[in-house]
Parts: sequence; C-alpha cells; structure tokens
Amino acid sequence: MSRLAGVLRGAAAAGFALAASPALGQDSAPLSVGQLLADGWEIAGVAPSLAMVGSVILFKHKDKNYLVQCTAVYDATRGARAQRVITNCYEIR
Repeated sequence: MSRLAGVLRGAAAAGFALAASPALGQDSAPLSVGQLLADGWEIAGVAPSLAMVGSVILFKHKDKNYLVQCTAVYDATRGARAQRVITNCYEIR
C-alpha cells in the first residue's frame, strides 16, 4: 500500500469518527469542493471509496494546519432533476 493510500484511509476513518467542527456548523453554509478550490485549498489526494459509488478527496491549504476531507457520492437512484452528486466536507484537526 502506498503512503498516500495509507494517509487517505486514515483520514477517511478519522473523518467518519469526527463531527463537523464549529466552522462547519449549522450556522454556516456547507463547504463545497468548488468553494474550497476557490479559497486556495489544494487537492492532497483522492481515493475511490470501496463502500459506495464515490470518492474521498483530501484537501490541504498552505496557511492552515488542518486538512479538509470531502466525500463525493453519485446517487443513481435520484431522478434526472434531482442533485445526483452529493458532497459532504469535514475539517480534520
């Protein structure tokens, strides 16, 4: 297993164990991949999810001392008018 794969698996496990931080609380708008990229975050790694049809994306920022993990899932059960790609992002501190 590559080092990056190990880091991503560990980050994925940590992300599921962590609740969203106050910065991602109910009062603020949910983070999106597009917003993270616009705010200067860089993709640190991507791993396909084995448990679902989607991916785990890990982001880093040169001025921050934490990572952000996003899961992106393609929901094939939704109709054509519904949002089919669902993302969920968490800070990993």
